[in-house]
Amino acid sequence: MNYPARPTWVDVDLSAIQHNLQQAFSLCSPTQRVLAVVKADAYGHGAIPVTRALQDFGICDFAVATLEEALALRRAGISDHLLVLGGCFSGQEAVFLEFNLMPTLLDVDTALRLNAQALKRKQQIKVHLKVDSGMGRVGFLPQQLEDFLPQLCSMDGLIVEGFMSHLACADDLDSAVTVAQRNQFLLLLQMVRDAGLQPREIHLNNSAGLSAWDCPECTLSRPGIMLYGGLPGPVFSTKLNLQPVMHLRSCVAQLRRLPAGSGISYGHSYHAPRDMLVAVLPIGYADGYNRLLSNRGQGILHGQKIPVIGRVCMDWTLVDVSHISGVKVGDCVTLLGSADGLSITGDEWAEQLDTISYEVFCRIGSRVPRRYLPVS
Repeated sequence: MNYPARPTWVDVDLSAIQHNLQQAFSLCSPTQRVLAVVKADAYGHGAIPVTRALQDFGICDFAVATLEEALALRRAGISDHLLVLGGCFSGQEAVFLEFNLMPTLLDVDTALRLNAQALKRKQQIKVHLKVDSGMGRVGFLPQQLEDFLPQLCSMDGLIVEGFMSHLACADDLDSAVTVAQRNQFLLLLQMVRDAGLQPREIHLNNSAGLSAWDCPECTLSRPGIMLYGGLPGPVFSTKLNLQPVMHLRSCVAQLRRLPAGSGISYGHSYHAPRDMLVAVLPIGYADGYNRLLSNRGQGILHGQKIPVIGRVCMDWTLVDVSHISGVKVGDCVTLLGSADGLSITGDEWAEQLDTISYEVFCRIGSRVPRRYLPVS
């Protein structure tokens, strides 16, 4: 039996992804390609349909975080270059080889395991060697790299296809840390080349780095959040012309006329200051509509902003529609994204929640169906 669609959903605007990708292209040097980051289910937008759309837009290099994410794309028929940023954990080596996946090489132990498995299968595996140029997270530190290079050069099962690092403070336009990281990155790249390795792909810049820091030595740039319409930092609000991709919508499930003084939702954190018309929306924190938006979130209805009142529940959210004429059950309310010429951006949510738009998008739950709007 086919059931009606749930009255809460996300519209994913593929035209906006195309627009944002063009922004990324405009920031790349003529010799650089885009390595599109589609990890975390394409930041909550749906990795398989988003990757297919990016393929249609000319992208053939993709990055995910985990083996499981990579396998989901492979099983969907996506055969392009797939870089697994989280590396290869013990026991996963044969699967990487079987599905032609490129792991990020983060440590000596992984190199030994991958090399042994490749030689056992009489194959070679392409890897991207990651160095810690100042992020302090994962990758080879300078002395570790220097000590390991002679051994790496002798590993016939490995092809060092790429050389990479990650910027910690690229959203600070005056960052001495980024200057130091870039210089360290180039020194370590020269060390690798002097050892006899010639990685074809060089990449350092994420969305913030691409937007603010030149790296002409790189062959790839790794935009992530900017593809989905999120700013890599507030400082880029006037530099980047991004369009929102995710539009979170719900429908009015019930209308309630409540008298002045009524307590509303859990804990009665809100009391009606007057007779009110309240709309009940079938969306809550289980869907990713954050509980911290209680009494402070907004929606868009009939071309006007409406406030969230009372605490956001697991499955329900209440909004004041007293000032909106002609409201009826079934009317669409936009809680994130654009409608009727108005917008509520992921960055605005992030500011309210003291977080970043990355988390906003990723938290929109899997029980919220995604609808993909074709390129117009």
